Amino acid sequence: MKYDKSDIERRMDGAVESLKGDLSGLRTGRANTALLDPVVAEVYGAMMPLSQIATVSAPEPRMLSVQVWDKSNVSAVEKGISKANLGLNPMTDGQTIRLPMPDLNEERRKELAKLAGEYGEKAKVAIRNVRRDGMEALKEDEKKKEISEDDRKRMEDEVQKATDAHVSEVDTAVEKKVQEILTQ
Repeated sequence: MKYDKSDIERRMDGAVESLKGDLSGLRTGRANTALLDPVVAEVYGAMMPLSQIATVSAPEPRMLSVQVWDKSNVSAVEKGISKANLGLNPMTDGQTIRLPMPDLNEERRKELAKLAGEYGEKAKVAIRNVRRDGMEALKEDEKKKEISEDDRKRMEDEVQKATDAHVSEVDTAVEKKVQEILTQ
């Protein structure tokens, strides 16, 4: 395995982006269409994500609206939302399913904040794994006499700086989300 700085950066960026996606799915008091991203419904004999059978929107700050394209799929979508265990109570009106956002109680807020922290920890582990791979590649390159000891040390510093920057970005994203959860 040869050391590739851009690959290391790309993989670390991927871990941060993945974390941001996970965090956007955590519910605060506000309606967020990303909340329904994990929802699947059984239609046409297959499990399909909501985005392929309906339009999800947030017409009000505390309401999600799901416009199902095919009338025959409304009950399947409703079941899918209920099965997703998001704590939402679907109200059907023709081909539209309305999802009012209930207030979060203190206990649920703490659970969500803890979950945000766990997501952050997973992202940090992924970043550290990328760092380990980079360090191993540098040692291998030095052993094969492709780079000097000084080059290895300099590049290890680069890898460490990238790691620190990405871990800091993770911490900032998690802190921001926890504040959002605890205050809204």
